[in-house]
Amino acid sequence: MKLTIAFLLLTFSFSSFSSVLVGLVDIQKVITNIKEGKEIQKKLEKSFNAKKSLLSKEEEKIKKAQEDYKKQSMVLADQARMNKERELQAMMMKLQNTTMEYQREIQKMEQDLKKPLLDKLRPIIDEVSKSSGVAMTFELSAAPIVYAESKKDISDEVIKAYDKKHPGK
Repeated sequence: MKLTIAFLLLTFSFSSFSSVLVGLVDIQKVITNIKEGKEIQKKLEKSFNAKKSLLSKEEEKIKKAQEDYKKQSMVLADQARMNKERELQAMMMKLQNTTMEYQREIQKMEQDLKKPLLDKLRPIIDEVSKSSGVAMTFELSAAPIVYAESKKDISDEVIKAYDKKHPGK
């Protein structure tokens, strides 16, 4: 008798689960398409381009120093040649360190700018999920759904709802 009841409960739960509508949202798509997200992207690009420009100038200095070294290396004394090589190596290491520092700065800036946006986005995803009749919503990149009998991408609806609630500047 207990086995029959357990079987009936399992059958009931599987049949009700198969009718569940799964919501999917592409957070990256939402962020890049909402007005505030576009503003954030512009700020990040501006900062990135400024840092890229500084790095390019340093790269040019290193290239010029390498060219000068090649021209002079045949006439330099061994000690002077070793000093120049160390100098070039130090310049390259400094450039690598600066590049890594800039990458960290951009990543931190991106996190700092996107965090408030993500905090405002969560309740909107909840609202759109409820109004769309989905039982649960997954973020596409975090938990890609390979198969669901009933699924619905709500990304575009989230974008519209977000821009309506938070029109930006």
